[in-house]
Amino acid sequence: MGCTIDIDTGGTFTDGFFVFGGQVATVKVQTTPHDLTVCFLECIKAGAKSFGAPVEDFLYQADIIRFSNTIGTNTIIQRDGSKIGLLMTAGREALAPTRCDEASPLVAPDMVVGIDESVSPTGDVVRAPDLQITLSAAQNLIDQGARCLLVCFANSEFNPSNERLVRQIIKSEYPRDFLGSVPVFLSSDISRRSGEEERINAAVLNAYIHAKLVRLLYKAGEELRRRLYQKSLFIVHNNGAVARVAKTRAINTYHSGPVAGLLGAKLVGSLYGVNDLISMDMGGTSFDLGYVRHGQASYALTPSVEGLNVNVPMLAIRAIGAGGGSIASVRNGELRVGPQSAGALPGPVCFDLGGTEPTVADADLILGILDPGYFLGGTMKLSLEKARHAMSDKIAGPLGITVEEAALLIKQQVDQAMGQELKRLTDELGADVNPLLVVYGGAGPAHCCDIARISGLNKLVVTPFSAVFSAYSSSSMDVGHLYYRRVDQLLDRTSALKNVTDLLADMKQEADRDMRGEGFSLDQVTYELELLVRGKNGGPEAKLVAGANLFEDAAGVQELVAQAEADMSQKESSSSSGLVLGTLGLLAKAPAPHYEVTSAPEVTYPVEKAQKGQRAVYFAVGEPVREVPVYDRSRLGNGHIINGPSIVESDHTTVFLPLGWKLSVDRLSNLFLEEAK
Repeated sequence: MGCTIDIDTGGTFTDGFFVFGGQVATVKVQTTPHDLTVCFLECIKAGAKSFGAPVEDFLYQADIIRFSNTIGTNTIIQRDGSKIGLLMTAGREALAPTRCDEASPLVAPDMVVGIDESVSPTGDVVRAPDLQITLSAAQNLIDQGARCLLVCFANSEFNPSNERLVRQIIKSEYPRDFLGSVPVFLSSDISRRSGEEERINAAVLNAYIHAKLVRLLYKAGEELRRRLYQKSLFIVHNNGAVARVAKTRAINTYHSGPVAGLLGAKLVGSLYGVNDLISMDMGGTSFDLGYVRHGQASYALTPSVEGLNVNVPMLAIRAIGAGGGSIASVRNGELRVGPQSAGALPGPVCFDLGGTEPTVADADLILGILDPGYFLGGTMKLSLEKARHAMSDKIAGPLGITVEEAALLIKQQVDQAMGQELKRLTDELGADVNPLLVVYGGAGPAHCCDIARISGLNKLVVTPFSAVFSAYSSSSMDVGHLYYRRVDQLLDRTSALKNVTDLLADMKQEADRDMRGEGFSLDQVTYELELLVRGKNGGPEAKLVAGANLFEDAAGVQELVAQAEADMSQKESSSSSGLVLGTLGLLAKAPAPHYEVTSAPEVTYPVEKAQKGQRAVYFAVGEPVREVPVYDRSRLGNGHIINGPSIVESDHTTVFLPLGWKLSVDRLSNLFLEEAK
């Protein structure tokens, strides 16, 4: 194996996880919002430098590059995506997302045009769209500034022929080799599931963020080729696999970094035989939570994407605007923290990059949790003086308290908000679940103990790669593609499904073509079925996973149905026997190079040898600062135990251990944090 490169671009930092010759290097560089290819390449340069290799040699030997990013999320939040022209079935225009209370809509009301066409709920074409009327509508939308056209017709999930006809009509007038050509997207290409409004939302979101992703990813790919990288750039998908840029739809990249982190947390749990856990990611911009229950990662069949419900299944992440860059302010005499973030530029005041608003990171610095001379291993010096001045001017002064009290109040408020969000999730998982909390993100280890205490959890794990955890996690992901077909047939213990064999054959043919395009031979590919089912009398859908040969084994179908009926009955979502198979999915995967975790022998030297000094930390109002020991993370090994209060520093993150907490290091070099009973 040459080397593997995994990169995750967040709102504040871009993280890299590199494996070369059996050695590991982790890197953090500042995200460059104006052009994410800059931080992407800077991260690779820093990774190559850590091995003492020229970038071209490093990339020439690379086996794979996997990339997750926040481009889609940021584009939706900032409302700077493509201007969409939307063609819909006449009379259905009200379903378009042309209204938004908190931001500008994704589609302007005057950019929606109704087309006289009709497909029946059984998939029969009742009326095809008129060629001239369709061309005229498309031309009007383009003249009004549409940068892409989107076709969303009713019942196209049953029969997409009318949508495909419209695309054919438009492309006959505007071929791809014309400068005036615009992309044409079809809702039936994005989703074939039930839920017309959800399908429209998914198609709109995909079209809205498509152009930005194309510009970034193809530019990144070209820059890699110029530097002698010979293989494909793989993008992390929110279904848990990675795929080439050419086989990636924009909506599949939404929340790709947090999804990778969740799968990495699941991997950590599997190393200890833990089937119930919560992933907690606190970075510079957001606080992301996911979970694994009974060995299954959290999954949403109808997820909400920035307030819009879509019917594209994906691993489920819940996020709030809380992180190291969250801005603190005083409004009407009360402190507020977030959800606005200082981001990478200008960043927190202490970064000294032009920021003027105090943030959580500034508060951590003032409290003594962060070392101004050792942020990012000393490669970035923090300005305590500027942080204190901003805190005094914007927070302490208006509230009539000291700078230290203001910083403590900020930390307490953001920890309370995150702790309550974590408690809501633990309550939803049920009293019978006692999850392990897997903590990561650059800011997570500095806040995790107080967050866990508020939520009621008392056992946490922090890996050696917690600061770049999403990048580390993608190093365990394989190449894969997921295909769906609409079925809508009764799935019970006796009846045979019609057309399933044909549907599976069609999906497998598509999968084989795509996996060959990814560079795999078919003997390297494995297949798995996803069945999205609901009770025959209605209720929410559930996902079942089965082997690819399920329908060749009647007994296997009966067993699967019986178990699903029992599970759904317990959840009160199905009151009678029998399930309807709404959608059938086929997941095709092939192995990619992985990083393998190794064990370390017990240390033979005392923990005191890992102490690098002391630091004054402000703990409580009315109390003097307290000197606490500071430990070097790289010198802590298997068997070491530390009691709080104390601080553990690595090149990329800081672990803050309050009074009453204990930290122990295990054979996998993970830190286990436990609250004293």
